[in-house]
Amino acid sequence: MVCTATLYNYIEAQYLEVRNIDLLEKTSRRVKREHRANTKYKRQLAGRSIDERPKRVDNRREFGHFELDTIVGKRNGQESVIMTLIERKSRFQFMRLIDGRDADSVNHAMRGIIAEYGDTIQTITADNGSEFAELSTVLDNMATVYYVHPYRSSERGTNEVHNKMVRRDFPKGESLDAVSPLAVAATEARLNHLPRRQLGYHTTEEVFVAERAKTQRRVAKAATAG
Repeated sequence: MVCTATLYNYIEAQYLEVRNIDLLEKTSRRVKREHRANTKYKRQLAGRSIDERPKRVDNRREFGHFELDTIVGKRNGQESVIMTLIERKSRFQFMRLIDGRDADSVNHAMRGIIAEYGDTIQTITADNGSEFAELSTVLDNMATVYYVHPYRSSERGTNEVHNKMVRRDFPKGESLDAVSPLAVAATEARLNHLPRRQLGYHTTEEVFVAERAKTQRRVAKAATAG
């Protein structure tokens, strides 16, 4: 068994019958650029800035911190979209096919997720779009919502990486009106059952279930002690 870095070196050296163009993730990656600290953002944030988010969220050691986004098919704003909610530590994600890129559709889908998994949500980091403007009301003080700066999708890096994976099943430019909720659920299941190197080759679902169980045990223990 060789490490991933060695495999990439073999490919670069043409020792294997695989080329860089065959690696979907590698060919789509962009070189990161540094952003100036004094950059001025013209669009006002919908709520609390990501600058206010606790630093402990950044290192992924703590469970319960999510990123939220929508994936569009055609960019006319008049059709169905896929809402994605992903937990940063486990990389487990919820995918929901919703009627449109608007607050009502997002709020309805979020209420369904919160009803079952609300006990796991500590924070949500969302895009600054108007469809996410009412999240704090939907969460009803259950969790804190933070908004990334306009045009800085890299501040939701987990979302961005996984959106590329979702795009393999739902390419840009293709209408999502013809897509069924079952198809979206199938993609969600496939990605959540995919072993990840970052997780010691456990699946995202395995890690999510284990971390959620820990959280529930801590809550139960605290309630008993109180």
